[in-house]
Amino acid sequence: MISVRRAEERGRTKLAWLDSRHSFSFAGYHDPAHMGFGALRVINDDRVAPGAGFETHGHRDMEIVTYVLDGALAHEDTTGVRSVIRAGEVQCMSAGTGIRHSEFNASEEEPLRFLQIWLEPEELGLEPGYEQRPFGAEEMRARLRLIASSDGREGSLRLHQDAAIHAARLEPGDHLSHTLAPGRRAWLQLARGRILLDGVDFDGVDFDGVDFGGIELGEGDGAALGALDRIELEANEGSELLLFDLA
Repeated sequence: MISVRRAEERGRTKLAWLDSRHSFSFAGYHDPAHMGFGALRVINDDRVAPGAGFETHGHRDMEIVTYVLDGALAHEDTTGVRSVIRAGEVQCMSAGTGIRHSEFNASEEEPLRFLQIWLEPEELGLEPGYEQRPFGAEEMRARLRLIASSDGREGSLRLHQDAAIHAARLEPGDHLSHTLAPGRRAWLQLARGRILLDGVDFDGVDFDGVDFGGIELGEGDGAALGALDRIELEANEGSELLLFDLA
């Protein structure tokens, strides 16, 4: 099963300083048909004007992952962390019993674009925590690089949820394959570029009945993937994507 969520179908918040697209219901955007996907609750594609940002606000009982695509994000929170997250860097924050933070475009001249991702934790009332690290372009080049996981394996950031987040950067013609364990599902989010997406079910049948005929996805498109043994991807142009492997 592959169900596509096109970029233009997403919710939108448009302010003087913010242009945000919501894959799932968020804040003033409510769509009962798109409340999340498994533990994955939010994917916001945020574009923030120079010098602007989100004033101090609170979260609790949520795993929050920030993936910067362009520019730099200045973060400050009540655990004492002050940091700048640049393109190619990833932040993972466990809100737990409660955390307050602010997020601003660190530049007075350049725009900022980032994906903010929320996952529900396996357990409530955790101690708040924060991690951040860079993932170099070569680490993601033509491969699915694990950037966050439940056990922090392979140098990934740790999530308090049975989930694995992979990132990849592809050149035209690059091909990737990802196997899903029985009972698991996945969400694919294409941050930029254009790819073909296909899948093979547990009986070995190609999803669309044609040898890698594929479904074309463009920038901002997402896809829910279930009851598949293997996911196949091929880039039509330079692309960047996130793949969420979920229980």
